[in-house]
Amino acid sequence: MATLPILTVQAAERLLTTLEDYLEKSEASYAMVIDRGGIILSQHGHLPDGADATVLAALSAGSFAATRELALRVGEADCNALYQQGTQSHILISAVDGDIMLVTVFNSRTTVGLVKFYSAKTVKTIRAVLNDSRTHARHETVFSSQDVDAAGTLFE
Repeated sequence: MATLPILTVQAAERLLTTLEDYLEKSEASYAMVIDRGGIILSQHGHLPDGADATVLAALSAGSFAATRELALRVGEADCNALYQQGTQSHILISAVDGDIMLVTVFNSRTTVGLVKFYSAKTVKTIRAVLNDSRTHARHETVFSSQDVDAAGTLFE
């Protein structure tokens, strides 16, 4: 598993732009990037009324982890996507890497084929953004010594 990224403002903006473009092309209504613990890294769009993004993220992470484990138990080396078909809303969870997932909510306005097609491209873009963030985090200090001193003064 890769290390979790530390998102810079620039990386967060790139993720948001990527999700905006994805929703426009796929005609899905909502997308979010989450980590394996269900923490939302980025999100865009509109969920159906009464849906809670935080709960959706946590349940998506758990569901994907369980499905990935089921796949291993039946001899599948990997599980790259999980599709849930409902009567009104559908969910596609796509693996970005071992730690990150793209969760997409869509309805009958679009098709699962269109969503899968654009999610594959979007996953590659998200992976590149996060890999840049991981590389950036290794090469630059997040806080300078001045930042640490200022925080110490602030909390005295």
